[in-house]
Amino acid sequence: MTDGRISNFRQIASVRRYKIIEGREKGIDVIDCDTGKIRFLLNVTKGLDIMQVYHEGQNVSFLSKNAFIVDNPPFENRFEGGMLYTCGLDSMGGRDGYEIHGTYHKTVADVTRAECTESGITVEATIINSALFGKNLVMKRRITADIGGETIKLNDTLTNEAFVDGNYCVLYHVNLGYPMLDEGGKIVTDAASVTPRTPWAKEKFNEVFDITAPLPAQEETCYFIRLNKPEAAYINEKLGKKFLLKFSGNTLPCFVEWKSMASGDYALGLEPCSAELDGGFRYDTLPAKGSVDFELSLTVTRI
Repeated sequence: MTDGRISNFRQIASVRRYKIIEGREKGIDVIDCDTGKIRFLLNVTKGLDIMQVYHEGQNVSFLSKNAFIVDNPPFENRFEGGMLYTCGLDSMGGRDGYEIHGTYHKTVADVTRAECTESGITVEATIINSALFGKNLVMKRRITADIGGETIKLNDTLTNEAFVDGNYCVLYHVNLGYPMLDEGGKIVTDAASVTPRTPWAKEKFNEVFDITAPLPAQEETCYFIRLNKPEAAYINEKLGKKFLLKFSGNTLPCFVEWKSMASGDYALGLEPCSAELDGGFRYDTLPAKGSVDFELSLTVTRI
């Protein structure tokens, strides 16, 4: 440290580890990262997914009424939203015989690195998805951010450590909530096509890229979007902020927009994925000892 104004680098940025000790979140192992501009909490207990993000002290992410919990009750009772909820590797969406959005998020991460230096913040972990006489999928997750930066970068390398070919699927459920998400907000994409998932989504098609006011018991809408460019933005002019999600389109060729404009469940999901949902679902195959890479970047800026 050569700056004489600074006695401790934690005045500028930090990485801290702690365990929550009370309430419904008791037992959650957290890595709290702060670049000085953007703060993000990583959930070691749940696959090193991103719990919450704050930009200049304001919340960006959606947090459901379930909160963060250690236990794994049925999906509807444990889905917390969070900034990032990784779905897979065995299933995604709702499919008969499988857990909703798969089992990845139920897996504890083995953290191998968590540091903050003048070069930036780096957190690395291994997440193992395996079964006796079955699969052996190993995810190496690396999350980085520059000091003073407004971007979180996620790099996942999935390797099939088995001696036979293995199937996988993955969906990155990125979730925005109030105050970032608010009436008048706009979703911006370069869309080649947009397909509503349900009759209600089709009826609300004219609002596909609009954020409306919350209404009690409003049914969720979901759209399958073919993007010309692997990125999606959300702009809140009232707040004066923009959220930009970029991802590796070669390994995440599909994209889902999920909106819940219901009072008390007010959320927007931007979801790059390896395959379509419902009737278009398919697995990808990794050869024995083969690997595939996935990349995401999440940026919050003023406009």
